[in-house]
Amino acid sequence: MLKIGNHLSSSKGYLAMGKMAVRLGANTFAFFTRNPRGGKAKEINPEDAAAFLQFAKEQGFEKLVAHAPYTLNPCSADAHLREFAKNTFADDLKRLEYTPGNYYNFHPGSHVKQGAEAGIAYTAQMLNETLTPGQSTIVLLETMSGKGSEIGRTFEELRAILDKVELQEKMGVCLDTCHVWDGGYDIAGNLDGVLEEFDRIIGLERLCAIHLNDSMNPCGSHKDRHARIGEGQIGLEALVRVINHPKLCHLPFILETPNDDEGYAREIALLRSRYEH
Repeated sequence: MLKIGNHLSSSKGYLAMGKMAVRLGANTFAFFTRNPRGGKAKEINPEDAAAFLQFAKEQGFEKLVAHAPYTLNPCSADAHLREFAKNTFADDLKRLEYTPGNYYNFHPGSHVKQGAEAGIAYTAQMLNETLTPGQSTIVLLETMSGKGSEIGRTFEELRAILDKVELQEKMGVCLDTCHVWDGGYDIAGNLDGVLEEFDRIIGLERLCAIHLNDSMNPCGSHKDRHARIGEGQIGLEALVRVINHPKLCHLPFILETPNDDEGYAREIALLRSRYEH
C-alpha cells in the first residue's frame, strides 16, 4: 500500500490531525512542531497524544514526518540565532517523544556568507549537542534547492554533515523532489542516475522519507517553488515513476503542494490510482 499524506495543521492537536488525514485518504502526514514562522510551541495534551496513538494504530498509520520551523537556522552567522536553533531543536525532540518512533525533518540552514564549510560544521555541532542515545525519533536532513546560501544543495553537503554527527543511528535524509530538481538533479529524465548518485554519496539506506512536490521552475533553477502534482516542470509521469520506483516505493511520501484539503484529497487519490505495488 502507498504510504502517503500531506502537511496538516497541528492547531487542534494530534487526534484532529489523524482524523483529517483519514478523511483525505492519507495513512501518514506531516506537521510543524510549532509556529513555522516563529518559535512558540503549543503545549502538548498528553491525553490527546495518547488518543492519537491508539487511533493511528487502529488505522494502520505509517511513520509521521514532523517538520521543524522555518526560523530554525543552526548555521546562522548570529550566535543568538544558533542558540535559538539549538534550544528549539532540543525542545522539539523532547516533545516528539509523546508520539515515539517517528521522523523529525529540518532544513540544514543557511550559512549567510560564512561559507558552506562553516555552515556544515555549525549544523553538525547543533546535532551533536541535541541528539541523545535514548531518543526514539530519527532526525532527517532535507535536500535543499540551493537558493541563497542554503546548506544541503548537493548530496555531498548532506554527507559532510552526516560524517560529523556522533550518533549516526539517529540520522537520516528526506528527499524533496522539488528541491533536488531545482538543485539540478534531473529526476524526470534520469531518476535511476540520481538515485545511484545518492546511493554512492550518502547511501540509500539513509533515505527515510520523500517530500513529493512538483516544481514551478526548470531543473537547476535554485528557486524552490512548489507546484501541484502534474502542473509543474517535473510532471505527473515522472512523479508516478518516483512512487513506483523499487528503491523508493516503500517510503512515506508527503505532499507539500499548494493545495487546500480538497486538492490534497484529489492528489492522494490520483497517486493511489497510479501506484503499482
